Amino acid sequence: MSSDMEKYYRDNGRKVFLYLMTLCGNSDTAEELTQETFYRAIRSLKKYKGECSVYTWLCSIARNCWLEELRKRKSHKTEEISELMEDNAPRPDEAAESSDSRLRLLKKVHSLPETEKEIVLLRATQELSFREIGEIFGKTENWARVTYYRAKQKLL
Repeated sequence: MSSDMEKYYRDNGRKVFLYLMTLCGNSDTAEELTQETFYRAIRSLKKYKGECSVYTWLCSIARNCWLEELRKRKSHKTEEISELMEDNAPRPDEAAESSDSRLRLLKKVHSLPETEKEIVLLRATQELSFREIGEIFGKTENWARVTYYRAKQKLL
């Protein structure tokens, strides 16, 4: 059983870390949550039935870890969450037009409701299919597709 988890970590550890980075924007937090994700995965490995990809299963666990982290932070300091979710303004010397456009888009993405933001980031950064996104959220492929479309409309 531990050799399975080692393989899962080799194959998916970096991708889970990057997924968590898209959610929290902080490498230390993402690393802690990645470790917590794999710890929980080890504890629940017997429950994994293979109905979705290992990566999708791990992302579901990672997402739950992140939501718990947000709840903990909210109970400690509400303003800490908003600081975490804000994107840093570019330095004056980085004010090129293309950087400005990307920054505006990133701010818009981060202003979306949490679920829509996650779906957009999963599609854009992790290139997951709508089926995989639906599995992460425990919903259908069609739900993921519609939610993504609505989020995209808000961004436009």
